[in-house]
Amino acid sequence: MYPSHRPRRLRRNAAVRRLVSETSVEPRHLVLPMFVREGVGEPVPIPSMPGVVQHSRDSLRKAAVDAVSAGVGGLMLYGVPAQRDAVGSGAVDPDGILNVALRDVAAEVGDDTVLMADLCLDEFTDHGHCGVLDDDGSVDNDRTLQLYGEMAVAQAQSGAHVVGPSGMMDGQVGVIRESLDATGFSDTSILAYSVKYASAFYGPFRDAVDSQLKGDRKTYQQDPANGREALREVDLDLAEGADLVMVKPAMSYLDVVRNVAEVADVPVAAYQVSGEYSMIEAAVANGWLDRQRTVLETLTSIRRAGADIVLTYWAVEAAGWLRDARA
Repeated sequence: MYPSHRPRRLRRNAAVRRLVSETSVEPRHLVLPMFVREGVGEPVPIPSMPGVVQHSRDSLRKAAVDAVSAGVGGLMLYGVPAQRDAVGSGAVDPDGILNVALRDVAAEVGDDTVLMADLCLDEFTDHGHCGVLDDDGSVDNDRTLQLYGEMAVAQAQSGAHVVGPSGMMDGQVGVIRESLDATGFSDTSILAYSVKYASAFYGPFRDAVDSQLKGDRKTYQQDPANGREALREVDLDLAEGADLVMVKPAMSYLDVVRNVAEVADVPVAAYQVSGEYSMIEAAVANGWLDRQRTVLETLTSIRRAGADIVLTYWAVEAAGWLRDARA
């Protein structure tokens, strides 16, 4: 006897599968990370991230318009300065590359998209760490917080709708919230990188920002073995005023994304990081994977785990594929 209930009935053709699909990915769910490099006239390819570039100011503006036209939900900007120092002074300088780029993009697209800025010192320090260092070489949490507050104000003044503290300093969200509120930027949102693991998947990103890091960040980023710790970090950031929380990386931490989504009462983001991007692109280049199917499957898995927002370097391409599929 065949069973009376046959799940295959609901898979018989594309229309039926579309009707009963439990998880959707839409362009509005996607955020495009973008790099802008000081002092270049043309985009600079990133060898370890095929198809991704360090933009010039001009190419950044054009790419931002293209992303908005594609319908992506937001843009996350990272700066690559020409000069660095021990305290990352370019991060708070109104004429620093990231703040200038924010003004460029804000003038170009206005409120047609959500303009986000990475709030961290690692791109701007000559040692590559996410904060200022003590004499013994360890990161000074409280001195770093003061600079984060200044950086948040500089980014808000430059047009950022959302600031994204990614340094994993204790108390960073509270200090940033106080700094923004005290300077008239109470409407600027905070996307807290609440759960950021000391991951091997960040390698290509360090090429993208010309990181000066020697060593690792294991004293302030999370141990990949720990899941409960992630929930404590989320609770702390929510108590300090985070408007959104993020898990980074995404694909190796889908269980953590799910756990965070079950407890957070704010939108949850997940970052499909550079190593996740590069390993798929490498497999595609070798003919081992179908690019479009693989990319969309990974985005669906992140959404299925509970992410409301996905940061991905494929945001614009994926938006086009999704739009074509619904045409």
